Amino acid sequence: MKRVLVVHFSQTGQLARIVRRLASPLAASSEIELVEEVLRPHTPYPFPWPLLRFFDAMPEAVLLDPPALEPIAAQGDFDLVVIAYQVWFLSPSGPITAFLKSDAGKRLVRGKPVVTVIACRNMWLNAQEKVKQLIGEAGGELRDNVVFTDRAPTMATLITTPRWLLTGKRDGFLGLPPAGISEAEIAGAGRFGEALLRALREGREKGGGAMLAGLGAARVDPRLIFSERAGKRAFGAWSRVIRLGGAPGSWLRLPLVVLFCLYLVAMILAVVPASLLLQRLLRPLLARRLESQKTYFEAPSGP
Repeated sequence: MKRVLVVHFSQTGQLARIVRRLASPLAASSEIELVEEVLRPHTPYPFPWPLLRFFDAMPEAVLLDPPALEPIAAQGDFDLVVIAYQVWFLSPSGPITAFLKSDAGKRLVRGKPVVTVIACRNMWLNAQEKVKQLIGEAGGELRDNVVFTDRAPTMATLITTPRWLLTGKRDGFLGLPPAGISEAEIAGAGRFGEALLRALREGREKGGGAMLAGLGAARVDPRLIFSERAGKRAFGAWSRVIRLGGAPGSWLRLPLVVLFCLYLVAMILAVVPASLLLQRLLRPLLARRLESQKTYFEAPSGP
């Protein structure tokens, strides 16, 4: 009998559905004891988000300043830890940061192989770099990464995803597709759980190699690499500026949050389309560099 811990936090419920579908082969196996840890912030995050509350959560997410969590129930020793998370402002969601920084989380991760599972709009590279760092600081070993993204065109998701987060409506409208991960991709998540089950049966969690090689677990869109890098710099700068106004919810912080909202809308309307066009024109010159970056971010398992 091997023990597998699955840790996650999901606001919309989409990530929870992905996690449970992915873990279903493990849950059904008599050889596996599956323990699910659903993280619970001490002060719950709302869904749908009020507009300013949504943007007010950005500095703490980006600066990895974790929220307080309710006590973690999982105990004991595990053969594999699966950490599933959402991406908030190109960073891991606050509850996941809190878990990996907590004493209880570090005890569960220390010395253990870890597989991460991401569900997001389309930009996850910077968030995963931060999670890698947190796992390493906790004493764990990242062994693989699975990524589920919204496959709709980038400009469409810049409308449909905020609409979903701010209103709770994810249906298609005005000719745009529904927001979020497609039902077909969610339904197919079990193939990763089957691969993990095979790896555990063979004892491959004890080695140093990838556990999901050849399954296309993490596919990188090279067109978004430079856009994400620019977003990382912008969010980092604005996070430090907004924090000058005090703690989350502070009235001194409110005008700075409003300015950030206006900046972000202007960037989406003007900078993002220009950036995508420029990258298309320069792609032949950047091909080698982008391919190298793609290979790096798709590791450990590869495309």
